[in-house]
Order: sequence, then structure tokens, then C-alpha cells
Amino acid sequence: MTTTIYVPCDTTARSLGADAVAARLTRAAERLGVAIQLKRNGSRGLFWLEPLVEVETAAGRVAYGPVAPTDVDALVEAGLFEGRQEHALALGDIEDHPYLARQQRLTFSRIGLTDPLSLEDYTARQGFAGLQNALALAPQGIVDEVKASGLRGRGGAAFPTGIKWQTVHDTPAAQKYIVCNADEGDSGTFADRLVMECDPFMLIEGMTIAGLAVGATQGYIYLRSEYPLAQTMLDEAIARAEAAGYLGDDILDSGQAFHLEVRLGAGAYICGEETSLLESLEGKRGLVRAKPPLPAIEGLFGQPTVVNNVLSLAAVPFILDQGGQAYADYGMGRSRGTLALQLAGNVERGGLVELAFGTTLRELMESFGGGTRSGRPLKAVQVGGPLGAYLPQSQWDSPIDYEGFAAFGGVVGHGGVVMFDDSVDMGDQARFAMEFCSVESCGKCTPCRIGAVRGVEVIDRIRAGERAEENLALLSDLCDTMVDGSLCAMGGMTPFPVQSVMKHFPDDLTPRQAEGGR
Repeated sequence: MTTTIYVPCDTTARSLGADAVAARLTRAAERLGVAIQLKRNGSRGLFWLEPLVEVETAAGRVAYGPVAPTDVDALVEAGLFEGRQEHALALGDIEDHPYLARQQRLTFSRIGLTDPLSLEDYTARQGFAGLQNALALAPQGIVDEVKASGLRGRGGAAFPTGIKWQTVHDTPAAQKYIVCNADEGDSGTFADRLVMECDPFMLIEGMTIAGLAVGATQGYIYLRSEYPLAQTMLDEAIARAEAAGYLGDDILDSGQAFHLEVRLGAGAYICGEETSLLESLEGKRGLVRAKPPLPAIEGLFGQPTVVNNVLSLAAVPFILDQGGQAYADYGMGRSRGTLALQLAGNVERGGLVELAFGTTLRELMESFGGGTRSGRPLKAVQVGGPLGAYLPQSQWDSPIDYEGFAAFGGVVGHGGVVMFDDSVDMGDQARFAMEFCSVESCGKCTPCRIGAVRGVEVIDRIRAGERAEENLALLSDLCDTMVDGSLCAMGGMTPFPVQSVMKHFPDDLTPRQAEGGR
């Protein structure tokens, strides 16, 4: 009898020793004469337990973690190959783990269960069912399902995906494009990477459906250059999908075509903005374009283009498989479906949490995250990347949804949640926001290019005690100018974290704090 053992192959697990764990398990099995099949699955997103080793048993998959290479021999001696739970690292049936059991995994329903590059694994768990349904519909029918789902852009802008697709569908052109924004650059985010490394066929399927919906025959994945493993997985998955007929000139004998390529990003944060991304994809410097025209009308190479984030496109296979209403049944208000929340920073249990819109930050940080890793009290949390506001405790009980967060100046963004304990100096964080913008600005518009540099200087004067009141007023005016006058969200949102510090953590901007006094 052969025992199947799973060891994750994503970047996080590998960085924590998963390859060495897999090698030791193989050697131990050979030494003991035990027949095993070692499968490299994707991570389930429980990063504090990585490397997470799972063993297939008659009752389900039991898990052990976090497993260091030096733990393997003791685990084997305690009965790991038989799935016995007699070691301190034993976790029982992983599906019953509270971190997983309390989630609503729609987009991430397969990660951790399958070999990311196995078409057999993918199709056995409803993979390409959405594509099959899409092929049976007219393009408008596909767009209508996405509209009915209420899906909005998961990259941060939260624009209704179906409306964007409708615009491209309705714009006549000989050539149209699907562009996936995989330039995941927000601090504390990794959900896009998990999709690409752990379930790449899902992204391929979502992009293919998008192509069928709007009449596009060519797609590009604009991939963050710091994601080499994702590139390897995507390239191989695309090749396998083409060989099996899921991509190419005649998708599943339908007579319809869609081709897909991966292109590496320019290593610039601004290229996460859709028009700057398109400039870079065309081989130019990543500068923001003025709108109008919208990319949906004049996008890549001047042609109608759908530009969607990885998570937006990855949600599409579920929607076309189960129907738009099935997706819309999750969430609240105008925020429908689920959101991939990513817990990072000073957190005890960091990882991916997929939940319907409506949960609170407190529930997320305490029940899932387990509080701070340092054990000190939480002081602030930044949601939505480096341009998101720092939220104080008074805002942690607000339900997470786009409109609700916008009402108090918060940003849901890409779902990154970075936690800070009470040792953080929020004055330093305010300065960092301006400094980040000064480094990453494309330089096209004056409010962003010059404003961020002046912002750093003004904050430094405030913290040095140089006419603090006057400079605080100047900083406030500068923030207003950047919000109202910047060409894109880079300069327009940089003031959000600064303004939140001024409003909620004013003492951290005082000279006393700058000198180190507490």
C-alpha cells in the first residue's frame, strides 16, 4: 500500500525549508522500505504552520506543522507515515483546523489540495467547468453573469468588473486584449502569488473566459519581476493547457481562440497602475496616462483592453461554474462575494484568510491572527497597502466593505492587513508614506513628483520642533493638494496614511517622539 504525502512547493514554504523536508521524508521512506507518493501541493495559506506536511489517510488528510527538516526523523518514528497523531506537531484533520474551517473559500477552494501543475487534479475539482459553461453562452451572456455576481476589481480600485467587460464588449475592434495585472507590489500582500503558484490553471481559465466574453484573442499576464517561481509555474501551466486544448486556436474544439503569454514587470510600484502597466507592456517607460480615453476603449497598443487584477480574474471560473447569483449570495451591500485578506506585519498567525465581505478587522486580527507576534498590544493596522490609512482601535469593529471603509477614510485595496504593536512610531510611518511616494512616483505630474519630496521635508521639520504648528498646517494643505491634483492614485492616495496619523496619532508627530521620548 502506498501512502500519499503532501509537502507544499510555493515560495513561502520553500523559504522555510519545504524542499529539505520533502527530501528527508523521501530518504526516510527508502530507509524503512515504506512506499510513499510525495506530492508537492500548493500552500493552504497557513503560513505560521509552514512547512505543513499532510498525510492521506482513510479518514482524510491529517497534518503536521510547522515541520523543520530536523523534525522529520522524530515524526516518522512517531508514525507519520501511518498518519498517527502522537507527535507534538500533529494537527489532526487539517480541514477541521479553525483557521480553515471558519473561512468561505470560493476562489481559494483548491489551494493546498492539489498539485498546481496537474490538469487531472484541477479538472477533478471543477476546474474548467466554468470555461465549458462559457463556451455554451453568447459573449453577452458571459458578461451578464459577471455583472450579476457583483464582482468588483480586487486590485484596489473596486470598479465593477462586469461594467468594464461590457465596455470592451461593446467597443468594435479587429483586435482586443485581456491583461492581467500580476504586479503585486502592496506591502503585506501575497494572494496573487498564491493563485499563480498554487492554482495557476484557475487564472488561465478566468482569462480565457474573459477573452470569450469580450472577443479578445490575446492575453498577457504582467508579472511582478520578483516572482520567479510564479513565472515558472505559469509558463508550464500555459504550455500544458495549450497541449490539452484549453488554450490556442481552437479551444476545446469550439472554433474560438485565445492565446496567453507571461511578461515580466519593470520593477516599479507605479506599474501596478493600469495605464502605467500598459505603457510598460508596450516596451515604454512606466508613465501614467491621462484619462480619457479609458483602457477599455483605447488600451494596449491603442486597442480595447480588459485590465483586471489576478484575484478578479481568478473569481471568474467560480462565477461561470456556479452562476453569478451564487457568488453574489456572499458579502454585504455593494461589496459582493469574498475577499482574500492577507495577514502580515506583527502578527502571531500570518496567512491568507478568504471571507465574505462584512467581517471586522478585530475578528480578523484577533480570532484568525491571534494578536501580535510580540505579545504587545495592537496600536494600528494599515489596510490596503502603503497608500492605505493607518486605522486606530476605534475603527477595528467596522465591517470590511468598500463603502463602509471609504466612509471613514479607509481603503480595502488588495486586502493586505499589516499589523503594528504599541512600540511603533507612527510619525516614522507617516514619513515613510511620503518617502515611498517620492521614490516610486513616475514623475509625470507635479503634485505627486514634487509634493512627496516636500512632504518628507515638512514632516522632518515638524519632528525636529521647527515651527511645528505652522508646518502641521502646511502639511495638511500639501496633502489636500496631492489628493485633489495628482494624475493617478499614487499621488492621490499617498496623503491617506499621513492624514490618518495626523488625525488619530498626533502625539507621534511631536518633537518629543522624534527625539525618542515616550
